[in-house]
Amino acid sequence: MDFAAGEILPIYKPHGWTSFQIVNKIRYLLTRHLKVKRFKVGHAGTLDPLATGVLLLCTGKATKRIEELQSHTKEYVADIMLGATTPSFDLEHPIDATYPYEHITREMLLDTLAQFTGTIDQRPPLFSACKVDGKRAYKLARDGSDMQLAPKKVQIDEIELLACELPKITIRVVCGKGTYIRSLARDIGEALNSGAHLTKLERTRIGDIRIEECINPEDFQQWLEEAANNSNNK
Repeated sequence: MDFAAGEILPIYKPHGWTSFQIVNKIRYLLTRHLKVKRFKVGHAGTLDPLATGVLLLCTGKATKRIEELQSHTKEYVADIMLGATTPSFDLEHPIDATYPYEHITREMLLDTLAQFTGTIDQRPPLFSACKVDGKRAYKLARDGSDMQLAPKKVQIDEIELLACELPKITIRVVCGKGTYIRSLARDIGEALNSGAHLTKLERTRIGDIRIEECINPEDFQQWLEEAANNSNNK
């Protein structure tokens, strides 16, 4: 592999790691492997620390392809808890309100999920990396702001109900760039006359690259050594 000319590395992002931490670790291992002091590595699409799954890293000249890769369709599997909300729409913050959910049926869920396919207006969470007057929204949120971010157009191609054990549901979502699954969870709860928040999220695909192809960052050193050995034996 020619990392300087540019490679796209499918990395599995574990729970609790930030995308930035993944980039730092892989960059460090590559600089040691290539025996250089500096090396360019970037990622094509942030995952929240609590999320897991596919994170595409670009090396060398392939970092010029980051914007292109970010535009590819993504697939997620998400666990959503109905009947309660949190300020961040996920488990980063504790529950701040509870709502009835006993009226919700599987049929209601299927009808509601169908309403969110196509091009929709979605309001990003305040606890996000969106910029407001040059500042990251999450910094405003941590300073106590309760402002609402402006809705954005996003594309959702598919939503499939994988499991329904009320108040918990599991869905599969295929969507375009800029879609927040946390916001989708919140909106589903509101559409059901209840509340909802995300309890688990895994990105299973970006474009044609699936989670099964990904390298765990803890195994990346071994993967590098095996790749080098295979190249030398050719």
